Amino acid sequence: MAYTDIDKPTDYFETKLYTGNGSTQSITGIGFQPDFLWFKNRDETQWHQIYDVIRGIGSTSYYLSSNTSNAEASTTNSLTGVSSDGFSLGDNIGVNGSADNIVSWNWKANGAGSSNTDGSITSTVSANTTSGFSIVSYTGTGSNATVGHGLSSTPKFVTIKNRTTTGWSWKTHHVAITPSQRLHLNSTDAATTDATSFNSTAPTSSVFSVGTSIGTNGSSDNMIAYCFAEKKGFSKFGSYVGNGNADGTFVYTGFKPAFVLIKANASADWYLIDNKRSTFNVMEASLKANTSDAESTTIQDMDFLSNGFKPRSTSGSTNGSGTTYIYMCFAENPFVTSSGIPTTAR
Repeated sequence: MAYTDIDKPTDYFETKLYTGNGSTQSITGIGFQPDFLWFKNRDETQWHQIYDVIRGIGSTSYYLSSNTSNAEASTTNSLTGVSSDGFSLGDNIGVNGSADNIVSWNWKANGAGSSNTDGSITSTVSANTTSGFSIVSYTGTGSNATVGHGLSSTPKFVTIKNRTTTGWSWKTHHVAITPSQRLHLNSTDAATTDATSFNSTAPTSSVFSVGTSIGTNGSSDNMIAYCFAEKKGFSKFGSYVGNGNADGTFVYTGFKPAFVLIKANASADWYLIDNKRSTFNVMEASLKANTSDAESTTIQDMDFLSNGFKPRSTSGSTNGSGTTYIYMCFAENPFVTSSGIPTTAR
């Protein structure tokens, strides 16, 4: 029996902590060349900054913010490059504020991308089929369509942002909601019926569907999608029901988590928790994907276990009694490696 698809999750996902210097600096220790980078200044009320290799990283880089519906913006003093083991920075406070604590979440895709004609819209795709992650760029048509994602397996989480037109939220599909619904990564909205975002059609192993919404398919607008398929021992996408008890619901993932994004399927924030900002249980450090707030250590409590996670709070944000929560989770270590070696608890 195969226990895991990936023995070393840090080859494909890594959280990096560093201290800003307000000038320029290079950060190393990622372990791979990152293709998708998500930054947050932990100490300041600053927007999240999201970059990827398809939209462009270099002397001029292009970022989006998970906490806003703004269109893509360019910058020359934020993320200025990537290397085989990290990235370089300018003096932008959001990614390199002087003496500020910063977090970067990093994923490996497959470089600059190539043309994909699996859908009715031709896309540019950087896909890592091993880890189940792809970056997908395409131009909207304004009509119902399909877009190739390059994963050769069905994505369980897809979030799409209109890069051109401001005012359109991050349209988000999760396997735990129906294809006729959508979530907004930049807001507290519960899952809402919206046939125009994903054309009420679930993703397949080759394409995801888009409807007539400007948010996913604005005519002649540049769009970006981030697609995640589940891989045993590395990633898990699902839901759980809270019990309202400090000894919370245990959520089995099949691995020791490194990162989890959680949202109640109600009016609630999206919480980001990782194993680097909190290095032992009970974990307390959390950020919100949908706000520019600095890090909090007073809202959420959680244990990362050898084979899953457990909320340790009575808060309705992660463990309200009878409330359903959706999550995406990535591994630090598989519960058992392909050769049968078990992971250790924290």
